[in-house]
Amino acid sequence: MKKVIGCLHSHHSNIELIEKALSHLQIDFVHFVDPGLDRIKKDKDFTLEKASKKIEDTLNWISSCHVDAIFITCTHFTAIMEEAQISHSLPIIKVDDSLFHSICEYSKPQILVFTNPNTVDGTMDQLFKFAKQKGKLVQVEPYFIENTFELIMQGKKQEYIKRVSNVLTQLTIDHPDKIISAAQLSMAPAAEKAEKETGIYIGHHLKALPLYGGFTLEEVKR
Repeated sequence: MKKVIGCLHSHHSNIELIEKALSHLQIDFVHFVDPGLDRIKKDKDFTLEKASKKIEDTLNWISSCHVDAIFITCTHFTAIMEEAQISHSLPIIKVDDSLFHSICEYSKPQILVFTNPNTVDGTMDQLFKFAKQKGKLVQVEPYFIENTFELIMQGKKQEYIKRVSNVLTQLTIDHPDKIISAAQLSMAPAAEKAEKETGIYIGHHLKALPLYGGFTLEEVKR
């Protein structure tokens, strides 16, 4: 019998990306979308406690829907989980781990590009912790594209892809000695576009996920 994974996204556009990247797996996906935390993250009364409570409640709801594991595709969610030290009885798969695994394969300097300002610090902290656990020494610096993430949240997908792709392309030109990677799943189509146009490798989740053995956790395969 197929295993079922509950996927938690902050935007519905990630559903298609995950279905595409993991179509080779004999797994059924049930998708849950909650853009709320992104919408209230700048509120004066927004706190880590409030955010972590919301995520814990959501994880409990997903786990009650007869799934075998939970897959979190939002970097903001995983950053909050890391900071609040949230755990769960079901296996939790974080989309960023696949990209971190890919980044750790390279010793040369790298640039990790973001569009969501709220994920930069948390993701970089998680990356270095991941690398340390794997015994890897990585040279990675963050780069933030301003005034862009709101485009994808507003459903302006093509405008988002175009803007991100242009920046990624320019970074490959400005930093030919460094590996460029997109830090968020939503950026993957733009990374694919930039790589196709430049012929230069650009890392992203859709490329990393099918190669990441950690996705098929033993707990999921049983």
